[in-house]
Amino acid sequence: MGRKIAIVGAGAVGGYAGAHMAQAGEDVTFIDPWPEHVEHMRKHGLRVTHAMDVAEFSVPVRALHVTDAQQLAKEKPVDIAFVCMKSYDTAWATMLIQQYLAPDGYVVSLQNCMNEETIAGIVGWGKTLGCIASSITVNLPEPGHIHRDAGKGGAAHTVFRAGEVHGRITPRAEEVCRLVGYSDSAKVTENLWGERWSKLVANVMGNGLSACTGLPGGAILQSEPLRRFSTRLGSEAIRVGQAHGYQLEEILHLPPDAIARAGEGDEAAMRVCDEQRFKDSKRTSSQQRPSMGQDMQKGRRTEIEFLNGFVVREGEKLGLSCTANAALTDIVKRVERGELSPDPRHITELRMN
Repeated sequence: MGRKIAIVGAGAVGGYAGAHMAQAGEDVTFIDPWPEHVEHMRKHGLRVTHAMDVAEFSVPVRALHVTDAQQLAKEKPVDIAFVCMKSYDTAWATMLIQQYLAPDGYVVSLQNCMNEETIAGIVGWGKTLGCIASSITVNLPEPGHIHRDAGKGGAAHTVFRAGEVHGRITPRAEEVCRLVGYSDSAKVTENLWGERWSKLVANVMGNGLSACTGLPGGAILQSEPLRRFSTRLGSEAIRVGQAHGYQLEEILHLPPDAIARAGEGDEAAMRVCDEQRFKDSKRTSSQQRPSMGQDMQKGRRTEIEFLNGFVVREGEKLGLSCTANAALTDIVKRVERGELSPDPRHITELRMN
């Protein structure tokens, strides 16, 4: 105890993890750019609910508007800063909290996508750690309320994977593991980059599809053409990760090669993938929308360029064509700009060789 923690971005993931830390008695300060959310937290605390088998709770929290963050200059420095913003907000959020870090303080990317390099460009690699939240299925439906469209992962699925960029097990990584472990199962990983790319693949398979079709995850899974396209997206991303030399972990409780082969037309692999994905779907609300689907509903900017677009750009560096990811990136951007309305036909009527 006694470590000062800042959660920069009290949205779905940051709010969920931070609320559990606060409930456990840790010294947590939330900083968030949504004024109504901050005001609600100040007056009523943070409320956390689950779709399945977990009692809800509310916890009083300290919450600051971005404009109030300068108050930290008068206080004990921040020991651990969790950046939990959208990828496109990573740089300014890290810059904001950097000046309030203790000399031995550090920043943890608790986000989707590959943002450690952006953070390290501001605070240095020696002050940068990563933490993956795997299959956490959380959202922020209203100010002050975090909802998880599932129960806890627990022993059946390790949700949080904290690690150093160099892969060694350190007291810092163990401390991050302890803190996020208040929320759900957690481990320290020696394979941050492989874990990070594996989570990227899972996001690549579902986020953009929900954003451009307007469908929740359950409806996408029930549609064979959408499910097949999802697998092709994952297959391309897996091949890029393998070409980079990453040691990929299980993705959606499947061996990476099974998804890769399924996306390349292997019928036996398709059956294996479908069976596992339908099995997993029973543990999550069918109405759960991936984060990008939620963003599109709320009229927010998506992370498509940091997910599927990132896969395309990394593939180009290696001479690998990622045509499905390129097509999806273009469609999502057009929906985001209002040129198209969300519609499953954007994918089901897509003609690709």
